[in-house]
Amino acid sequence: MAPRPLIAGNWKMNGSLKSLVELKPIAEAAERLRPRCDVLICPPATILSASHGILGSAAAVGGQDCHAEASGAHTGDVAAEMLADLGARFVIVGHSERRTDHDESDAVVRAKAEAASRAGLTAIVCVGESEEERKAGRALDVLRAQLAGSVPEGATPDNLVVAYEPLWAIGSGRTATSADVAEAHALIRSELSDRFGPAGVAGIRILYGGSVNPDNAAGLLAIDNVDGALVGGCSLKAETFIAICEAVPDLREPASAA
Repeated sequence: MAPRPLIAGNWKMNGSLKSLVELKPIAEAAERLRPRCDVLICPPATILSASHGILGSAAAVGGQDCHAEASGAHTGDVAAEMLADLGARFVIVGHSERRTDHDESDAVVRAKAEAASRAGLTAIVCVGESEEERKAGRALDVLRAQLAGSVPEGATPDNLVVAYEPLWAIGSGRTATSADVAEAHALIRSELSDRFGPAGVAGIRILYGGSVNPDNAAGLLAIDNVDGALVGGCSLKAETFIAICEAVPDLREPASAA
């Protein structure tokens, strides 16, 4: 059985206390849509606790990054345990903006994913190729290498989500073709299965990210091995984010007659 889809909103370095007004309608929609999908919001750390207070049990909250260590002399960093203490259940690690802007290697991402598991969080490990790598025909090789280097041992549906985000699609308004998404997600599922066994990874969710919006969400979510979406800009407003959540097919509804 396919895992229940996860629709995750990554607010990135956006949002303030005034932004919390967007969360009540998201919580109401998440409660209504609970049989169809799980909903997650990853706000800035400054409002994570307040976000958790508003979303309650209707939707989860997560961090956008964490340090590999549980504590120590790491000025400005946030430990996975601190995120858990604020009510987080997930944390994004290895986002391309972290890999690029902060020169994070696969080894660093792996250490952060291990820290998430240590703190009882589910790590959302991001992988994806650049436009140059895709044009050179190296997209799948890049994904294999990132998965091998970034995903820790002992991966289970409880401690790992993988997000495929082609770098050239993030925030650009461009979306990978259905064929490209299907190929990448099939490769990710196969690599995880080869490493951890098909039974162990059957419930691990693989999300697609990269300019997901209400207009393309249904098509993306219908692709094999796409178990949800990691949404950027469209998660900042309740109306557009809820529309993406509503694009998840309701598998309880009978199929229409041909």
